[in-house]
Amino acid sequence: MLDIKFIASDMDGTLLNENSQLDPKFYDVYERLEARGIMFAAASGRQYYSLVETFAPLRDRMVFIAENGTLVMHKGQELYSCTIPKSEAEAVVKQARLIEGAHLVLCGKQSAYIETQDPQALKEFAKYYHRCEFVEDVLNVDDDFIKIAICHFEGAEELVFPLMEAQFGQTHQVVVSGKIWLDVMNANASKGAAMKHLQKTLGFSYEQTMSFGDYLNDVEMLKESYYSYAMDNAHSEVKKLARFIAPSNQEAGVLQVIEELLAN
Repeated sequence: MLDIKFIASDMDGTLLNENSQLDPKFYDVYERLEARGIMFAAASGRQYYSLVETFAPLRDRMVFIAENGTLVMHKGQELYSCTIPKSEAEAVVKQARLIEGAHLVLCGKQSAYIETQDPQALKEFAKYYHRCEFVEDVLNVDDDFIKIAICHFEGAEELVFPLMEAQFGQTHQVVVSGKIWLDVMNANASKGAAMKHLQKTLGFSYEQTMSFGDYLNDVEMLKESYYSYAMDNAHSEVKKLARFIAPSNQEAGVLQVIEELLAN
């Protein structure tokens, strides 16, 4: 474990506690990692602007793997992106509109775009999208699109995934990213694809990579990391493929494992 060069952690259900809060001890741990020459990335389905706000004191130092790997930023500069052609985004949006009870977010590099004014949906969106714009029709927006996120309060895996997988599973990445969230992205997009790009461009290896996750959108990232950790509170399928298990997010499991690393 002494040769680790890069650590990436998911946010919700992983680095953040059950109240979606960051443990204040993280900043001390980050300083110690940086002193050891180990880079740290927040790897999340959250929007880049949301991540920057969460880690404001470190915004010009950390790596941000945002929007489930479709956009990677460092020091305000784009290192990697994986966009969706507008015609493909349009097809996904039209299909999502047919799902009763679903609320969609069209995610662009500049902002997220929504059509709903449902109070429950707006409250949920605010957790993950700090730059979010209401429009009458998201298909009239001019931006570089990276993801279509679909929220369903009665369960994304049960009520959204079957339809979207049947329609787009052969041509796009369709992934359940939380109990009520599903994302549709470019077929080549994932946190794992972003990780492979960083390994190649920043010069660290699979064996020098550690990552933490709890849900199905973390699977590809864990596969690209020798030191792959599923949280104790993780989805059962994630636990099956991870090489190690970390204590739960309620126990600050990510920080516990990193503290052990630093102690060595």
